[in-house]
Amino acid sequence: MIALNSPVKPNIKKLANLLEKVNDNGWFTNFGPMHKELTEKLEDYLGVQNLLLTNNGTSALQVAGRTIGSRSIISTPFSFVATVSAFKWQKDEVAFADIDNKSLNLSPEAVNLAYRKGCKADTLVATHVYGNPCDVDALDKLSQNNNFQIIYDAAHAFGVKVGSNSVLNYGDASTLSFHATKVFHTVEGGAIVFKDRANFEKAEEIINFGIRPGRGVVDVGINAKLNEYQAAVGLVNLEEIDNILQHREALFYQYREDLKDVVELPLWHSQANSNGAYMPILLKDEKQMRLVAEKLAAQKIQSRHYFEPSLDELFIDSHNYGSRNSVATSKRILCLPMHAHLTRENVKRVVLNVKGCV
Repeated sequence: MIALNSPVKPNIKKLANLLEKVNDNGWFTNFGPMHKELTEKLEDYLGVQNLLLTNNGTSALQVAGRTIGSRSIISTPFSFVATVSAFKWQKDEVAFADIDNKSLNLSPEAVNLAYRKGCKADTLVATHVYGNPCDVDALDKLSQNNNFQIIYDAAHAFGVKVGSNSVLNYGDASTLSFHATKVFHTVEGGAIVFKDRANFEKAEEIINFGIRPGRGVVDVGINAKLNEYQAAVGLVNLEEIDNILQHREALFYQYREDLKDVVELPLWHSQANSNGAYMPILLKDEKQMRLVAEKLAAQKIQSRHYFEPSLDELFIDSHNYGSRNSVATSKRILCLPMHAHLTRENVKRVVLNVKGCV
């Protein structure tokens, strides 16, 4: 079988050595030495500052929102459910604007139209879909013109740059997921990268029950800390990340070269690299998408109809400024196998079967 995803397995000997250190010093959580080391190494590797580790990517979104004072958001309907449900859970008002039907990212034109129609959202939440950067310059200009903040859901975008700059350096905050299925993982985990140091310090208190060292509880908070065992997994996996990213990127471009005249592919940001997080293709319609998925399954090749449904169809009580492109895309999108254990021969086999259907 060719699996859709296969999580990276940390080197068990290296991991055991780190876990033994944790056991020896007895510091299992609450900003321990592994947490500190992983934070510093990630900041250095990703080219960012003010990186705060969290226990998962969903809490990263929630903490980022509360830290910068979000109470109402406008977001993309084409993303994983947590992008929006994280804010719905906190009783924030939610509105949707449509995606660009080429990049599949939130459309700056649609966002602009929403504000012209009276949108009052104080925060825009935009996903770098499949690791493909949004039009960050256009969205930044809109934020200045309409006085809203930006949180980027960068769960798919570990290691992605726009030009020479990490995509995580855009917006007021960018969030990462370190779930086991992601390019880089700590089994469960996440992070927030803040533009401003003051927000980092506030968020550091929020994820620790609202406690400020030396002063006690100063704000309403939750427990969203990454523990030492998970940080140890991250330290071991980070040693292999260059090889992982190079391999996945090579497979991504092999897929795209072999399928460019066969199916429609998302338009990639012209100044961005790829981390090979996902391999999405667009079929002619829902019928063809299901035909390809069934043919692949018959050949023991996994695929996923992802993302679906369009989130405006889930959260029907939210204001919708337009979602036609998102709804149409969600019916014909299909993600093909992509992971660090995939081989070039696997890719050739997947491509051959896709070509046999379309």
